[in-house]
Amino acid sequence: MGKVAYYLIVFPFSFLPLPFLYGFTSILYVLLTTVFPYRKKVITDNLSRSFPDKTEKEISQLRQKFYRHFCDLLAEGIKNLSISEKELRKRLVVKNPEVMNELYEEGKSAILVSGHYNNWEWLISAQNFLFPHQAYGIGMPMTSKFWDKKINERRSRFGMRVIHSKNFKQEIEKSGDDPIAILTLGDQSPGDSNKSFWMEFLNQTTAVQFGTEMMAHSYNFSVVFFVMRKMKRGYYEMELKLITKEPKTCKWGEITREHTLLLEQEIIQVPEYWIWSHKRWKREVPENLNELKINQEKKFNEKFSRH
Repeated sequence: MGKVAYYLIVFPFSFLPLPFLYGFTSILYVLLTTVFPYRKKVITDNLSRSFPDKTEKEISQLRQKFYRHFCDLLAEGIKNLSISEKELRKRLVVKNPEVMNELYEEGKSAILVSGHYNNWEWLISAQNFLFPHQAYGIGMPMTSKFWDKKINERRSRFGMRVIHSKNFKQEIEKSGDDPIAILTLGDQSPGDSNKSFWMEFLNQTTAVQFGTEMMAHSYNFSVVFFVMRKMKRGYYEMELKLITKEPKTCKWGEITREHTLLLEQEIIQVPEYWIWSHKRWKREVPENLNELKINQEKKFNEKFSRH
């Protein structure tokens, strides 16, 4: 069924102009907000906890705006399967590419980190021609092997190398001497509460992925936060912010805290562009949280010889 849907519906549809795809997803928007309210409880709970000062009406308005943006992302995700480099360059521009250009000239590899905010799929496809570094993307494999293969084939057609989180170390180590840039989205719910970095995020004690920080320290990669801002429907601007060129000078948790707080700032300014339908707070806060943090910091300092 998956193959039939891909070859007869999804991939052919991707060749339609975006305005036509927006037309289809506008119908879906009506259905999601009336007949089939998609994950309404999860979205409402996430918004209510993140913005406790907002009224029920304001939360409802935010939820409606999110549904509209979510449907736009579906249209853009379908378009991503066949969109040309020329059109991608027109629809996704980098405000300050000199941040990455300077790192490349200095021979420094980098980690590009952010969250599921605005259109990250177009960046996955475009990253390799937007910046001089060879692009790598780390992600979890999809449940369907067929869809995982097909989606990653399309993501990779402009040079991006998609690697699964389970074997990223081997891929990095055989990448050679030329600088690389690894794309990570650090707002996914971590698999292990005890290996997560716990901090306050959107008014909640939150488990944050620590992988970006570990990778930066292990390979001495610079860390660059990026944000995607929607300029108008179907057009985005990417802005970069250097967190550190020298991760080994950063203390435990410093990198993770900064890129998470930078993401939080963007979400607070325009909340509807974050993916609220995911269960991001499903990890229970450990009872021994303070003790856990002390042990985490101790192991981190031992691993990276910090005294």
